[in-house]
Amino acid sequence: MAGITISGLTKRFGVTQVLRGVSLAVAPGEFVALVGPSGCGKTTLMRIIAGIETADAGEVVIGERAVTRLRPAKRDIAMVFQSYALYPHLTVRENIAVPLAMRRLSAWQRLPLLGGLLPGARARRAAIAEEVVRAAAPLGLEPLLDRRPGQLSGGQRQRVALARAIIRRPAAFLMDEPLSNLDAALRVQTRREIVEIHRAVGVATLYVTHDQAEALTMADKVAVMMGGELLQVAPPEAIYAEPADLRVAGFIGSPRINTLAAAVDAAGRVTVAGLPVGLRTEARGALTLALRPEALRPAAEGLPAIAEHLEFLGDGLLLHARHTPDGAPLILRLEPEAREGLRPGAALRLGFAPSRALLFGADGRRVAARADAPLVAA
Repeated sequence: MAGITISGLTKRFGVTQVLRGVSLAVAPGEFVALVGPSGCGKTTLMRIIAGIETADAGEVVIGERAVTRLRPAKRDIAMVFQSYALYPHLTVRENIAVPLAMRRLSAWQRLPLLGGLLPGARARRAAIAEEVVRAAAPLGLEPLLDRRPGQLSGGQRQRVALARAIIRRPAAFLMDEPLSNLDAALRVQTRREIVEIHRAVGVATLYVTHDQAEALTMADKVAVMMGGELLQVAPPEAIYAEPADLRVAGFIGSPRINTLAAAVDAAGRVTVAGLPVGLRTEARGALTLALRPEALRPAAEGLPAIAEHLEFLGDGLLLHARHTPDGAPLILRLEPEAREGLRPGAALRLGFAPSRALLFGADGRRVAARADAPLVAA
């Protein structure tokens, strides 16, 4: 089995530097989701790995083979695009068979009528047809094999593109936002199918998306990219609970993480608007205290706030509030029964467990903190 290793990739388009020394390793059989906002360089990185774009510097290795200077056809990679890239004049069966036909049949044997009469063509075509059926079955495409792409829904077309990639049995898969054209229900279904296919095939997969839900639910590891740099590569749980950078904390999670300007007093206690919040740190200077919406709770003592708006979500409740000293917006994720007593305009105190607080320095990097006395009111 092969993995994907990229080292120090840089890329410029004119005066714009799109990639800034990006290095990433995808182990054999591993599923890595590359996530970040639009324009951060995700697709450019994918295209360089595939050989569609050329890097200004750096190296791409697949398995034990350096492929940086090889043509795309020589890299043994299967790529699934956002746009499906199906041949409209071919049936589903023929679309899936294209990679095998190009590999196993000569130019003469691929001719529609005469090709089947040439020596060896019939046996090879029969073997390809059997493999097409085997690739189509796990994706539920068997009833659709004789249709053309124009007769398929978006979800069905995407499954055809996946089957065409799988049938090649490549050294690695590259998937560039393959679900972005699907509706919400189909996205949930198809991402489950992609994960199941990956487990069955066991090939190193790099999956590009701007959707954090896809990244967190599908991947073994998540790589967060912004501004052409990889900020953190870690398992989904660590990316969410232990972000190494404030930009990662702010991008991952919905609703967004709450942030409050913080400082350190002479005793090393972290304070917000002069109020000790139950943390100590060796760091100095301006800090940012970050709290996930589920970490904050109404309490008898704590951060002063004003309730502004309630959103009932069925299985939960979002409370929008504002920190009264500095006006910073806050969001709390609560249980539905917590609605009692919460009214817009009501004064609140908000508490949290110090172990659930995240602290970041002026440069946005995570700084160490330890629990101190419980949060007390001002």
